[in-house]
Amino acid sequence: MKIYNVILSGGVGSRLWPLSRKQHPKQFLKLFSGKALFELTAERNQKVVDQIMVVGNTDHIEWSKQLLSDVTLPKTFITETAARNTAAAIAFAALAVDPDDILIITPSDHLIQNQDAYEKAIKEAVELAKKDFLVTFGVVPSKPETGYGYIEYEGKDVLSFREKPNTETAQEFLERGTFLWNSGMFCFKAGVLLDELKNYQPEVLDKCSEAWQASENQCLDIDASLQIPSISIDYAVMERSKKIKVVPAHFRWNDLGSFESLYDYLRSTGHPVDENGNMVIGTEIFTAFVGLKDSILVYTPDALLILHKEKSQDVKKVYNQLEKYKSSLR
Repeated sequence: MKIYNVILSGGVGSRLWPLSRKQHPKQFLKLFSGKALFELTAERNQKVVDQIMVVGNTDHIEWSKQLLSDVTLPKTFITETAARNTAAAIAFAALAVDPDDILIITPSDHLIQNQDAYEKAIKEAVELAKKDFLVTFGVVPSKPETGYGYIEYEGKDVLSFREKPNTETAQEFLERGTFLWNSGMFCFKAGVLLDELKNYQPEVLDKCSEAWQASENQCLDIDASLQIPSISIDYAVMERSKKIKVVPAHFRWNDLGSFESLYDYLRSTGHPVDENGNMVIGTEIFTAFVGLKDSILVYTPDALLILHKEKSQDVKKVYNQLEKYKSSLR
């Protein structure tokens, strides 16, 4: 039995546009003491796993290889030629290893602090995975966050999964104390995951198997890939399986999925803000905010974004418009 860290690296990070672009997504931005979130993910996990596996798309896989060149663990790279969501990405990882091997699934773009607490949670999850459970990690919430899904729990048992709530509901979840942030991290045996995928989404497994059989050098066949239904692992398996357990995690976690979360991180590291809480990202040009508070100006050579921090989730709408018109600014 080997333990793999499967790093999922297919996202665009559209809520961090214009910093994050299709060709240069947020997981590769060196914003964190000169390192990228992708690098930090691999470094964090190399102490607790035997091998690293990256599932990424054609545009980014070479980038992934370069960033991991200093990691001494054995590495495998699976190249997706068509994005088919997380159920397919994780199925490919499971098909690439032995059924009893354990997969620790981590997105490539999360910021996690407190390594000791992280390793404790991972070891706890591995022990549960050895008993054929599918394990999800739930982060103990520190505020009524509306940008995350939630897990209702009791002990290690999952009672329900909840969609991203409004502010009132998020506050209620926090006060009740029986809810965790859904981190999007998982741990399970490869064979157990494939069995549950067969039970609940047999077409996804069949089409993934066909694409895997047709792959060459872990690069997936494009025509076969396009036949795979696009569905998340949450909807496909985690919210339906009877084998789910949750590990309540006490490490500091942030998915850096919005400018509000990036603002909070940068401010905590000493990035300047003015007396009204306004911040400039990406330029040293003198910038004055008049009559504004808690606003962010984001500068790149070809685009400017100005937003109220509380509207960070709406940045995705800008990206979606650019995507709709096939803009070169995507």
